[in-house]
Amino acid sequence: MAFQPVYIVDGARTPFLKARNAPGPFSAADLAVQAGRSLLLRQPFAPTDFDEVILGCASPSPDETNIARLAALRMGCGHAVPAWTVMRNCASGMQAIDSAIVNIQSGRSQLVLAGGSDALSRAPLLYNAAMVSWFARLMQAKTAAQKIAVFAGLRPAQLFAPVIGIMKGLTDPMVGLLMGQTAENLAWKFGITREAMDEFSLHSHEHVIAGRAAGHYGEIVSLVDGQARVYADDDGVRADASLPGLAKLKPFFDKKYGRVTAGNSSQISDGAAWLILAGAAAVDKWKLQPLGQISDSQWAGLDPALMGLGPLHAATPILARQGWGLDDIDAWEINEAFAAQVLACLAAWESDAYCREQLGLPAALGSVPVDRLNVDGGAIALGHPVGASGARIVLHLLHVLRAKRARRGIAAICIGGGMGGAMLVETLP
Repeated sequence: MAFQPVYIVDGARTPFLKARNAPGPFSAADLAVQAGRSLLLRQPFAPTDFDEVILGCASPSPDETNIARLAALRMGCGHAVPAWTVMRNCASGMQAIDSAIVNIQSGRSQLVLAGGSDALSRAPLLYNAAMVSWFARLMQAKTAAQKIAVFAGLRPAQLFAPVIGIMKGLTDPMVGLLMGQTAENLAWKFGITREAMDEFSLHSHEHVIAGRAAGHYGEIVSLVDGQARVYADDDGVRADASLPGLAKLKPFFDKKYGRVTAGNSSQISDGAAWLILAGAAAVDKWKLQPLGQISDSQWAGLDPALMGLGPLHAATPILARQGWGLDDIDAWEINEAFAAQVLACLAAWESDAYCREQLGLPAALGSVPVDRLNVDGGAIALGHPVGASGARIVLHLLHVLRAKRARRGIAAICIGGGMGGAMLVETLP
């Protein structure tokens, strides 16, 4: 069945706030609500006119169960608008968009608010298994003597060895590797040097700074916390980033032989992004003026130990369906989980062996023009709030296309667990 385009009416995101080893000022729901309220205030319809709200979130707090419903009610969507939460790791925000597309194409919905949110700075510290067992024994103890015996068995190591939730979440349980270790695998496989990674990372910061100066981040709406402090911009961007400075950082995931550092990896951060999606009937009913449309989407699976190659596994089938090459795309947004991961995708497309053996192509697909890739920077500088990033790159890609007066772009993202997602975005004539 042919893909029926779905219109992007509008979108907004919060600034991405870098986690600084302490809980940030906003929960994931707070972020979603503040971004959503600003977006909805400028629409010609009421929040209650949505057919549904879909939000991607990888790490909601325990008190934010079905965070989409919580955010929808707080934004004034009303009791009658259903809301549901999706989770596909790094592509949760893109999955929310794709779920909206499916429902619009089937006729079940016509006007949908879809996006993603995460507050990774609030990822929990957990008790280790020994401490959990100790608490269980304490709860089972009935007499004072039994309780004293349980306390006598408590060891300090049990108390002072918490499980760091974010590290647990960023470790693939099938292969036992942190996401950064999978990036090390790609650096080794494709011969990507530390210098190339650091240079890519520097360009990410430089491109964000240039994009800001050119007014290319108009999708950002400011946040205000409970003390009336305003957060207007992504705060992980480094104007003082330099190759000598990046070169000083030690490898984080493979301390002896590694090349992946904190400087050439995406930042752990907090943020939210929303898009308003509509079918033709909603566009006509509300006399909307869409910014563009999503014309195709694709999901792919691959070896979890090489998960960073997910973008090319998802984007290549879209190109094949359309009969296009890499240079037929006017702009690319490939989420920068790691510099090594993006560089590996580019190297794989240029590899005859990889394209033949893994993608089923007759030869190498070619090269992505460097002046069309992440032209306003990416997650290395901006941050990667896991649930929001998939929505952010789709939204920003549309802004890039409109600024360039270009026609088509692809947003693609790697996904923990060995997957990739991609969407074809087009501006309207």
